[in-house]
Amino acid sequence: MTFDFAIKGSRRDVLRASAAGVAMLSLGSHAQSAWPNKPVTMIVPFPAGGGTDAFARPLAAQFARLAGKPLIIDNRGGAGGTLGASIAAKAAPDGYTLFMGAVHHTIAPSMYPKLDYDLEKDFVPLALIANVPQVLVVNPRKMPFADFKGFIEAVRKAPGKYNYGSAGAGTSHHLAGELFKLQTKTFITHIPYRGAGPALQDLISGNVDMVFDGLGSSANHIKGGRIKALMVAGGKRNAAFPDLPCAAELGLPDYTVTTWYGLWAPKGTSADIQGRIVEELHKAEATDELKTIWASNGADFSQLTPRQFGAFVNAEIKRWATVVKASGAKLE
Repeated sequence: MTFDFAIKGSRRDVLRASAAGVAMLSLGSHAQSAWPNKPVTMIVPFPAGGGTDAFARPLAAQFARLAGKPLIIDNRGGAGGTLGASIAAKAAPDGYTLFMGAVHHTIAPSMYPKLDYDLEKDFVPLALIANVPQVLVVNPRKMPFADFKGFIEAVRKAPGKYNYGSAGAGTSHHLAGELFKLQTKTFITHIPYRGAGPALQDLISGNVDMVFDGLGSSANHIKGGRIKALMVAGGKRNAAFPDLPCAAELGLPDYTVTTWYGLWAPKGTSADIQGRIVEELHKAEATDELKTIWASNGADFSQLTPRQFGAFVNAEIKRWATVVKASGAKLE
């Protein structure tokens, strides 16, 4: 009897402990699945007004509407986007700090020998947000050429006379300019800025002659007549600007440069929260509002999974290392 009572007592204790454990697991699971339960910050490593902003802010607006919590944009420009990346890499991996980087961050390892973060080791890849071609834009008052032919003739006749602005040393804008020089056998002076926004403002003001920019940040300025587009990179015209000739048509079949934007979280972010972030992201991307904005900016949505995006980033780092070496690009 005593022995039987002990067994029953132990069984009751086990059942109580099991129930408590299930309750704790349930609460923990609920806490994780409840993400977000407070505002989320998205670090954008460039000043406001650039290409990253052109996609980050509409995305943030739809996220807030659908997820019910604000997605706050924190612009941290400087050092070709690497300053903001460094800050994001050190953030708590709790799902409340995200990083929206770009192609520039796969170029940085080849341009900045002493980065204090590693894009592949210090972050977890979540999604490729948008992909847009590069476009050559000029100030129509400073460079009043009717088309690309008149532009390239003038540039070739006056080596060093003209300059181009970029989002910063080591960005895709910088590399697009260096590739252009290499393939057209021209010389144009590079002027780095702290982001595409400031570079475009100086282009509009007439302080620089041209910019090699992602179409996302230039689109509205082109439509408004503040700047003029002469060429879109790649082998086909862009649906948002069907009258704009592509590089292949203009005798530059190998001039293909795109600007893409992606989303990462700090390493250590739980798989559950990563899944919730991607889920909310896909909901936002499915809205008519984002589809319209992406299309007007000449951008494509991506269907890459987080794992596929990670493989894409790895391939881009290797590809840009080859481009940097071939072009001779360096930090000014």
